Amino acid sequence: MSKLYLVPTPIGNLEDITLRAIRILKEEVDLILAEDTRKTGILLKHFGISKPMTAFHQHNEHQQLSRIVDRLKSGESMALVTDAGTPGISDPGFLLSRACVKEGIPIESLPGPTAFVPALLCSGLPCERFLFEGFLPQKKGRMTRIAEIAASQVTVVLYESPHRLLKTLQQLASVAGNDRPVSVSREISKIHEEHVRGTLSEVIRHFITSEVRGEIVVVLGSSTH
Repeated sequence: MSKLYLVPTPIGNLEDITLRAIRILKEEVDLILAEDTRKTGILLKHFGISKPMTAFHQHNEHQQLSRIVDRLKSGESMALVTDAGTPGISDPGFLLSRACVKEGIPIESLPGPTAFVPALLCSGLPCERFLFEGFLPQKKGRMTRIAEIAASQVTVVLYESPHRLLKTLQQLASVAGNDRPVSVSREISKIHEEHVRGTLSEVIRHFITSEVRGEIVVVLGSSTH
């Protein structure tokens, strides 16, 4: 019987892949849907996995959707992977999952790496309740979203790119105040993993004088900290 597997891939350290993920990719699927076939090809080669791949990413997922669903309905099983982390978490995956649910195609999501969980746990901020915001809008609605985040009564987790980090921190400070606690994590599970904690003003000063590289997770304390 056909099935769609959502397979998390390492966000840095290759040892973070699960034995189950390796087995699914190696033995259980006919095709791997990859955000970037070149990057996924490196991962597959490392683990000795030889499977056909096709590209499935934010620029072609609408065009590919019906063809992929038809192949699943015909009896093929597929794995969806992104460049790093769990499919559907700020990465392609939602449209395909929704289509499979609509068509009655079974979906199996494997547990595995995602950047925001270790960033949240290492922040030192309350994590019994939190809000995951993913990436902020780059233009329209951005400041409205920042105002909502600043007013949140629970810890908020954001993804950000290196070149927009300072702008985001400064915009948060302009609404939430310079003394709001924040933690910025980068390069999680990689050699140069770093967690910078403090108030918004302190963390802003740090990154003004430090080069920002890698994948970024921002964890902001609540308005009631």
